[in-house]
Amino acid sequence: MTETSRLARPGTIDPPERAVLLNPGPVNVHPAVRAALAYPDVCHREPEAAKVMTSARQKATLACGGDSAYTSVLLAGSGTAALEATLSSIVPGDGKILILDNGNYGERLFRIVSVHGIAHVRLEFGWTKPIDVEAVDRALTADPAISHVAVVHHETSTGMLNPLRAIGDVVVKHGRSLAVDAISSLGAEDFDIGLDHVDWCIGTANKCIEGLPGVSFVCAPRPALDALAAVPPRTFYLDLHGHYIAQDKRNAPLFTPAMQVLYAFDAALDRLLEEGVTARAARYAALATLIRAGLAGRGLEFLLPEEHRSTSVTNVRVPAGISYSGLHDGLKNEGFVVYGVQEQLGEVFRVANMGQLDEKDVTGFLAALDRVLTKLRADR
Repeated sequence: MTETSRLARPGTIDPPERAVLLNPGPVNVHPAVRAALAYPDVCHREPEAAKVMTSARQKATLACGGDSAYTSVLLAGSGTAALEATLSSIVPGDGKILILDNGNYGERLFRIVSVHGIAHVRLEFGWTKPIDVEAVDRALTADPAISHVAVVHHETSTGMLNPLRAIGDVVVKHGRSLAVDAISSLGAEDFDIGLDHVDWCIGTANKCIEGLPGVSFVCAPRPALDALAAVPPRTFYLDLHGHYIAQDKRNAPLFTPAMQVLYAFDAALDRLLEEGVTARAARYAALATLIRAGLAGRGLEFLLPEEHRSTSVTNVRVPAGISYSGLHDGLKNEGFVVYGVQEQLGEVFRVANMGQLDEKDVTGFLAALDRVLTKLRADR
């Protein structure tokens, strides 16, 4: 190989100034969470690794409202990893799952079970449309072969908060098992794994728990996890029962976890439990109220009516004559990162208030929005 054919060595990437992340995860985290990444190098088969794994599992269970009858299983990966591990593991060969779909992440449930060839029924309600609980009741009545139901609690593609408690009541009435994508709701919304009749709760570190990307988890009753021994695994790496047995019975991870990210997750859970899930939800709700009042006062149009919105994400239509890309880039230059949506919704942007944000961040964002919109309108 000649000198000229070698690839140039990349230079050092300078870190940016702090950006205010108004995207729905990853989020701005507390310094104590970031500092946990500096935990010394550790072998994942040593006692100190087992200790933090057990600690995080116990705290994740508490965050879901679970007691000693429940436990959590950790996975190295985004929330989608835990979601796929759950859906591919819990439905037996003679079972069937009912997918409740009213947005991009409801569609993701459908795509996962389709990939694995799992028998399913899909109820599509339409993006921006609430789930019709009576339709769920009718579907379960009509098809006794349905053994499981899957739903997204907070459908972040639209900012819709689905009626979990009512859905859980219907599912338990029919004696079926409920799997809930709580990836964007845990820590921000009213959620109780027992009261909501949730059998399988899927969560992640890097949203309202305010951790860092790379760790996700599944919280479930211990007997339900034990019963997975009778369901042949459909995957190797994402075999939920295999991870459960390794972590719960052998006190060791099944495969190599992201250890430093796990320490950060444990630190984030400490902060969540210290603050209290109810208090954090109230903090998020107060920030959402400030954001929405500011946007409404500027004449911007919301995608959803107030009664269907979550407390952590607000979807807003881009003003006429302005492009999302222009708005995003202008705000990023000001130090604020907003988020786009899937093409089905057109020119809409998302403003999330997850993470370590405060009123100053919100007022700063609204002031930056004024400057950016003024410039974009002047440049037309």
